[in-house]
Amino acid sequence: MDRSVVLSVGAGFHLKLGKDRIVYAGMLSDSVYSIVQRKEQFPYLGFAWNLFYPRVKSEITIDGVNIYVENVTPDEIRLRIG
Repeated sequence: MDRSVVLSVGAGFHLKLGKDRIVYAGMLSDSVYSIVQRKEQFPYLGFAWNLFYPRVKSEITIDGVNIYVENVTPDEIRLRIG
């Protein structure tokens, strides 16, 4: 079952129970966008890192979750979480 998600810059989404959270970090250039992968071990303890993808890449995997990028702009990204 796929879920459609629209994230604006700075907005986050919890991938699945027991999986990481992601935050859309925007586009660094016309051809590269960034998603922050955030791992929390406890509510007050965690860490995060930026992942960079070419704009033309439509299928990515984060924390074992398949994500299909439908559209990406400097302001928002549209995803299908599979």
